[in-house]
Amino acid sequence: MGIMSKIIGGDQSRTAEDYVELDLDDVAADSAGASMQVHIAEVGGQADAIDIKEAIYDGDIVIADVTRLRTKDSTVEHIVDELRQVAQEVDGDIVRKGDDQMIITPTGIRISREKLGQSF
Repeated sequence: MGIMSKIIGGDQSRTAEDYVELDLDDVAADSAGASMQVHIAEVGGQADAIDIKEAIYDGDIVIADVTRLRTKDSTVEHIVDELRQVAQEVDGDIVRKGDDQMIITPTGIRISREKLGQSF
């Protein structure tokens, strides 16, 4: 199997050896020139929603893992409502990906509801 087959998925069977973990120390940590950042958040409670809202108001994108909240339905709904309101306030966007992730964007950034690589 050639390298292109591996890249574009000619063979769908994968093993752990097919993946390489990237060392973040090799990536330049200087983000001073960037006008926006993408934050990864793990939401465990209401306090985490405050940090997410601040990042959105600052113009950053947040990918939030809400896995730990699945059993607390009222808490999840309250946090989702708060984040939806923030996205509306800044004219951003918000989507829920499955049961465990949310993506929230700031002003002027829309999240496509179409998956890439899906030919219909």
